[in-house]
Amino acid sequence: MDVSYIVERINDLFNISNKEIYFSESGITYKADKQVKKIGYCVNLTLETIEEARINGVDMMVTHHDAWDEIYGLREACIEKLAEYGISHYYNHLPLDDCNFGTNDSLLNKLNLEIVKRTHEWEGLYFGRIAEYDQEIDFNELVKSMENLLGEPVRSWKFNNNKIKRVGLVCGNGAPTACLKEAVENKCDVYITGECNLYTIQYAQFKGINLIIGSHTFTEFFGIESLALKLKENIKELGVVRLNEEHYEANIK
Repeated sequence: MDVSYIVERINDLFNISNKEIYFSESGITYKADKQVKKIGYCVNLTLETIEEARINGVDMMVTHHDAWDEIYGLREACIEKLAEYGISHYYNHLPLDDCNFGTNDSLLNKLNLEIVKRTHEWEGLYFGRIAEYDQEIDFNELVKSMENLLGEPVRSWKFNNNKIKRVGLVCGNGAPTACLKEAVENKCDVYITGECNLYTIQYAQFKGINLIIGSHTFTEFFGIESLALKLKENIKELGVVRLNEEHYEANIK
């Protein structure tokens, strides 16, 4: 089937209130002259995930992130490699963070948390959440649940002795203290995200809020998996495969 048809089916999954913002944060970056029988999904577009796509016989990649501007020259190298292999590529960034089957909601559902508020608004899109447990749990129990779910070690700081009831979450890069501030203002017991810096840790300590840091990639994985599986539900004949990514982020924190 044609790439454009698949993209239309993806767009149908979203409640698009602002087309300009939606299409600035999602879309095709390379379209090969080839029909699509199998898609491969992962969080990041890199030379390594493109190689995974080739090995798995993928005709089109669906990712959460486009190639990062901060990795100078990567986008051009990826386009060159996609063209060489005849693989199309589509990404969906902030709309997937915002939607009810995306990065934040998918992770919270797997942690058995009930979403009570959408937070961290940008141009009408919400890339954060506040959620609650039915019953309080120990902080260490939540840390272990995160590690089991993500399949990687997480970093954690316990800055109060309270049990965990209310959780603030920003999948991916919620390192800025402005992001953590919303969790503090919403009286969360813990803040979970996929990036941190010195200010994140010190602000959490200053405000007495517990902190859990996974990796940018694997806090966001379940959102792109959810998108791919929904696409498979709508297009029965479409093959879908997960493209493996290394858990290297856990080793550099």
